[in-house]
Amino acid sequence: MMAEAGAGGPRLAELLALGRRLWEELEASTEPSSGVPAVQDKVRQGLDALKRAAAMVTQLELFSENEELEEIASADLKFMLLPALLGALTLKQVDLSRRREHLESAREHFLHFLKLCRNYGLGSFQLPPGTSGQEEARSPSAPRDPSQPNLVAMAMSRSAKIERYKQKKELENKLASMSSSVESGTADEDQIREFYILQIQKWIGTSLEEIESIDQELVILKSRDAARQAPAGPRGPPRPARTPVKPFILTRDAAQARVFGAGYPGLPTMTVDDWYEQRRKQGIVSTPQRVPAGASDEEMQKQQKETEEEEDDEEALRKARDWDDWKDTHPRGYGNRQNMG
Repeated sequence: MMAEAGAGGPRLAELLALGRRLWEELEASTEPSSGVPAVQDKVRQGLDALKRAAAMVTQLELFSENEELEEIASADLKFMLLPALLGALTLKQVDLSRRREHLESAREHFLHFLKLCRNYGLGSFQLPPGTSGQEEARSPSAPRDPSQPNLVAMAMSRSAKIERYKQKKELENKLASMSSSVESGTADEDQIREFYILQIQKWIGTSLEEIESIDQELVILKSRDAARQAPAGPRGPPRPARTPVKPFILTRDAAQARVFGAGYPGLPTMTVDDWYEQRRKQGIVSTPQRVPAGASDEEMQKQQKETEEEEDDEEALRKARDWDDWKDTHPRGYGNRQNMG
């Protein structure tokens, strides 16, 4: 195993180092937006380097399901981080049209990393719900009503998050105290091995958190896509288009219609009776209907309401006629005694 890893030469290690360095630079970046071209260039470069390194690891068969953790050379342990780093960099892509694709791809990378760690017995954790192989970690239980919240699962999830947070802080402190000796080359093999195993354990917690966030975002995206594709619901019959009303002169009777019509030949004239009849034909004003014998109280109330509405219209019409009569017999300014000069 070690010979095969060495056969890859420094090239494999350089690709991993490049991808990891670019990811660390992106994490420490102070750019206001991750959509800046320079930022996305680093994301693409990092993904390219890590994908090439992952292909070389597969070709060299550095990791196998049939071996134990002790069989892996200390120098090769760091290559177990490749799928986790690939998932982290995949999430930094900002193409909104491919967001769902990127989320699903990142989830696969994180799951690959978690399954690899689980195969070697690194860390004590359960794979996320819905993952193949996750069911075997569950203990058999009685069927539960899906409409009721699983309080036990919620409490376990909260406890697991608290525990992961504590472990993360402890791991970060240990790594910080060991990083200088490992990077300077003064650490022995046991220290190097412990350092890489601590890094793997730290990324286990990160991967679990990222998958949880990805699953939540995927639910939102799927709901949005379903809402866009759903056919529009029934909106009832369309309202009939209203016929535009042409301007006309409303007069009291036919005599006034002849007088005003002569002064305004461009506008048609119409008496009040003609206007009322036209509105009745249009269904806006209806003629009173006789209530049939034996009608129910509801029908009688409905008919009474219609009659009251029509009486209101007739009252308004009467007032309009009285106003016209008053204007015919009283010149403009009649009764104004305040400004007599």
